[in-house]
Amino acid sequence: MFMLKSLFGKVWSDPNTNELAKLTAGELYIVRPRSSVKGARECIFQNAMATVRRTSQEFNYQLVITRVYEEGEEETLDEDDETDDELQLLIDTALAFRSGTFDGLPTIAFRDPDGDEDDLYEFVAGVGVNAPTMTFFETAVLKAMYERKHQKSSEKARDADLKKLMWNGRTPRRTSDATHGRPGPAPTPSARETAINVLSNQMANSHLTPAAATPAPQRGSASQSSAPTSRRDTEDEQLYGRTELSEDAELLWFDYEQDAFAVQGIYKINIVKSLQRQFNYFLVAEEDEYKVLAHELTPDLNCKWSKKFLSFRWNFQPENTPITAWCVRFHDEEVYDRFRYEVNRCLWETANAISWDKAKKEDTTYAAETYKDQDVEMVDVEGEEEEEEDEVAEALSEDSGEEEEEPQTGRVRPGKARLEYVDPNDSDASSVDEEENKFYEGRNEHNSGMVVGHRTDRTFVLRGGRIGVFKHAKPGEVGVKHDMTVNQVKTLKGKAFNPKKMMLHDQDGAMVLMNPGDPHNLYKMDLTVGKVVEEWKVHDDIPVSHIAPDSKFAQGTAQQTFVGTSSNGLFRIDPRISGNKLVGDQFKQYVTKAAFSGVATTEAGHLAVASEKGDIRLFDTIGKIAKTALPALGDPIIGVDVTASGRWIVATCKTHLYVIDTLIGGGRFEGKLGFERAFPADSRPTPKRLQLKPEHVMYMGSEPSFTPARFNTGPDVNETSIITSSGQYIVAWDFLKVKKGILDKYEIRKYEDAVVQDDFRFANDQDIVVALKNNVLMANKKELKKPTRKSLGGPQLRSRVPESSEIVNTGGY
Repeated sequence: MFMLKSLFGKVWSDPNTNELAKLTAGELYIVRPRSSVKGARECIFQNAMATVRRTSQEFNYQLVITRVYEEGEEETLDEDDETDDELQLLIDTALAFRSGTFDGLPTIAFRDPDGDEDDLYEFVAGVGVNAPTMTFFETAVLKAMYERKHQKSSEKARDADLKKLMWNGRTPRRTSDATHGRPGPAPTPSARETAINVLSNQMANSHLTPAAATPAPQRGSASQSSAPTSRRDTEDEQLYGRTELSEDAELLWFDYEQDAFAVQGIYKINIVKSLQRQFNYFLVAEEDEYKVLAHELTPDLNCKWSKKFLSFRWNFQPENTPITAWCVRFHDEEVYDRFRYEVNRCLWETANAISWDKAKKEDTTYAAETYKDQDVEMVDVEGEEEEEEDEVAEALSEDSGEEEEEPQTGRVRPGKARLEYVDPNDSDASSVDEEENKFYEGRNEHNSGMVVGHRTDRTFVLRGGRIGVFKHAKPGEVGVKHDMTVNQVKTLKGKAFNPKKMMLHDQDGAMVLMNPGDPHNLYKMDLTVGKVVEEWKVHDDIPVSHIAPDSKFAQGTAQQTFVGTSSNGLFRIDPRISGNKLVGDQFKQYVTKAAFSGVATTEAGHLAVASEKGDIRLFDTIGKIAKTALPALGDPIIGVDVTASGRWIVATCKTHLYVIDTLIGGGRFEGKLGFERAFPADSRPTPKRLQLKPEHVMYMGSEPSFTPARFNTGPDVNETSIITSSGQYIVAWDFLKVKKGILDKYEIRKYEDAVVQDDFRFANDQDIVVALKNNVLMANKKELKKPTRKSLGGPQLRSRVPESSEIVNTGGY
């Protein structure tokens, strides 16, 4: 019932296997009536394991709970000491077997038919026991129960037959027993696991096997309910939540081997609101009232909508399990629209912790527009021709006989026109510059940041307290070579520190450094000598969290002032003034917590300031209120960049990017930018959402986690690309296509190590400087490939049928 039957084949059918299932860590409690003089809850075995054991009699099995001794504990017992270190019970329906949670941990509970009538045993699984293991164990108990009751093999037992053997609450219970077999105290809303774990132990999924496409069901109006469909409506609503929407839809799972979505069948797809935790929702698939899938609705699901296919796709990654890709497909547009609206409302509420109905109308309208379908392409004839040209070029490349370059897995020798691969075991590798080796050696540190020079054609890489300087190859060539290393950054007093962030300054001749241990000061390093030469006190009470040049290209000029932010303030910094360097009349501070998370400037000095709340403020100058405030969509913004003209912004969130056009398209200020004038409240720009396709994420092997995205840039350079990275991959979008509404055309490349940061060479849209955790290199954009199973080089995954851990939320529901 709870696991694919194929998982039991070898274990259950082998008569020589005595132990059929095991929970290797946990605690055993006995739960009594609260009125008992012995106490309501007593720990019997502090360390224990649970086993389903075969007996010598056919169709009879034991549930065994064994005390586990810690190292040296057993030897301390005297020979005459009595040690009741094992509880053995015949598996029978009289056990009143059930599952649940206690303090967020999964449990099984059962009675001893020969013990006190009101006592209940509860085994609380240890932290290391995951949901698939619990599911397997519970199913083993039910199969054993089935065989004893019917005196025949459980091999052909239906899921419904096994489910009937689970204790269903019809036997008398004490009022102190927790609902659905969870003895002891009732769950508290503060325990998040209570809200999301309680159903994971009763989800049937053995019937989810790939099948031929199933026709859409014949039905009238959409099925909507304000209460869950359940065997015990009142009890289930208290535990599992309230069904907000229920629709029939096709459920599909992405089959890695077949490189396609496989239809599983028609299911009832529900949106369920948890009653244990506010603004907590689940996507639940069920058949005949039994849950087969429950995934918590969070931004990490990497949700993607398609109006063209009336589909909703997402990723899900249980703990310690490969990531999976899922899809539900609806049979008509009305149902699709209703489901999309409800899911997006739930995601927005989860991210913002605000009721959709109580939020400002203009904010929810803005969110609804942003969350709409992502496959609408607004292309003209020229754009279509470009697409055709790309396809022809791609086909020619494939026919040329050249194989795709395999991801690099070793060291890279710097200093060549094209980076040359070097085997780490090759004796020639010793010729790599000793100075470069010193940059990488020791201290268990890794590269943590990077900035690209505007005037010096150098890249500066931060690694702990060291800064490595890498020289670019000549124009027209691709490569970097280690030039020098600043071995340890120190204050003027000689105190070493590891910079948090750095910014090139004063014609690339200096570096401004932020010390995480001293957020009120900034440090100027003279790059000609590699030492800190000035310390700047910004303000006694205002810490600096982010810095940026005064304008887009100011670092390559002699401009001395620059921009800083605190968590709720925006200000200009002038190192030339005496005392505190914050310019008093160019300071804007917000009373409420703004949680600023990034700042970027245009060539004209206009500013875009993003926040952890997900909102973006556009300023024409510092010291005044923002001209435009774009509402928060709820996803924290971790980085922001802007084109030189200020027309476009790219904001980076963990799993996606937002590209925003700041041009006011109508009304009194038509033709102005949002930096200069405020957008009308009813015509705010709709962000274009860039994200990876769920099936590509599955090939990559882990959920997206983007680094701050950047436009290619330079004076008199048109921005044509957006570059970012996630894990071992660099990802580039064609910005010209993005502007036309083509949002899912991107190219990608895998490296041997995680990418820390990447950026284009200055005034260049082809050469990409890449800082890996333990390497620095340069790639040409042509080396990026269209994402395919081969180019993504993902892990070799499963067989065609999804495992239980891929179907059921290991956190539960």
